[in-house]
Amino acid sequence: MKGIDIILLVLYGTAIGCSLYIIHRHKAYFHERFRKGVVSVFMLAMLFFLVAYTVNMLIVLAAHFADIFGLFTPELENWLLYGWTLAQIGTTAGLIALAVLAHTGKYDQFIYLRRIDRKGEGHADSDTGSK
Repeated sequence: MKGIDIILLVLYGTAIGCSLYIIHRHKAYFHERFRKGVVSVFMLAMLFFLVAYTVNMLIVLAAHFADIFGLFTPELENWLLYGWTLAQIGTTAGLIALAVLAHTGKYDQFIYLRRIDRKGEGHADSDTGSK
């Protein structure tokens, strides 16, 4: 194993760790928002991007380990390529959503995951609506 391999493995591991940490730290937010049925488009795009990015980094890490230890086969390469493609679609979709939000400047957009009876409700984030 070369020095560059060690540096790359540390960087991949750090990227995966940071991404998982960010997802974990926002777990309570998403649990609450999904329970209420209303979630911020910005936060949902961030989650989508981070999950897809983490999968990308795991695939890169797996490919790098397979290469280092001589386990790279055409079948593994195919599976990794398909996995990379699917994760890249997710990463790109998340980035497109974030770019659209940045372009419009409307970061306070929400997605209503279920119909909410808004009679008498002052704000979409309130708990006063009927369930």
